[in-house]
Amino acid sequence: MSVNLIDFDMSVGRSKPRTFKGMPNQSNSCPFCNTEALTGIMAKEGNIILLKNKYNVMVPSNQLVLIETDQCHSDIPDYSQEHMRQLMRFALRHWLTMVNSEIYQAVVLFKNFGPLSGGTIRHPHMQIIGFPEVNPELMYDPAEFEGIPVLQHNGVDVNIATQPRVGFTEINIRLLPEAYSDKVSFGKDKEQTPAPFPLVKAIYTFADFIQGAVAYLKAIHQRDSFSYNIFFYIYQGRVHVRLMPRYPTSPIFIGYNIHLSPTNREQTAQQLRERLLPLTQK
Repeated sequence: MSVNLIDFDMSVGRSKPRTFKGMPNQSNSCPFCNTEALTGIMAKEGNIILLKNKYNVMVPSNQLVLIETDQCHSDIPDYSQEHMRQLMRFALRHWLTMVNSEIYQAVVLFKNFGPLSGGTIRHPHMQIIGFPEVNPELMYDPAEFEGIPVLQHNGVDVNIATQPRVGFTEINIRLLPEAYSDKVSFGKDKEQTPAPFPLVKAIYTFADFIQGAVAYLKAIHQRDSFSYNIFFYIYQGRVHVRLMPRYPTSPIFIGYNIHLSPTNREQTAQQLRERLLPLTQK
């Protein structure tokens, strides 16, 4: 089985700050709160900051950190609609700029939240990482983007994945061709180069649906340790997102690559539809 394999610098990894409660070598102070001490700032918009990651653990790569807010103990559901939309415009702009730079084989944008998400910092943030030596075709299976329909609005489509990556309520949010200018054409199974920037109304709906979907996941998993990831992809030239709740990962998946699919997908789709539908009226 072909896989992307990249070195992880253990000496750098051991020195990373850890602010989640109960982590080994937990830090008492948050490095993202002390904005005056931040270095390598590349762009700033209000309290949203993009900077070079001081702990570039993956070799070779170019790791950036996107600090979402100056409110350390907040999360996406806590943001105002205006801030969430601003954040998505900022994140997409800088991510797609790197994607279109042709410097990297692949550029990823993702968010870790919670102690089971794979992250080490509680302060809300995302990461943008440029990889010069990975195969983007090995980063996802197109079937993972298909699912039980939830709703569509302004060229933004939401579904509950029927072939989840790991399992349990994985939500796909996809931009359709209508989310882009009519001057952009998308061929079936063909990548659009450079990756175009979506229309503003689509970005706003995209942001609203991500915020609503995260709020839904947190509402049905009411515990302090709840964790999730948001992964951004370019597929067929268009932006796709997957929201994944994180738990201790099934040994069946880790050991044997057997994916698990929940039996309550239809019920979940209906509940999420009821949560997101009011957002289409705003």
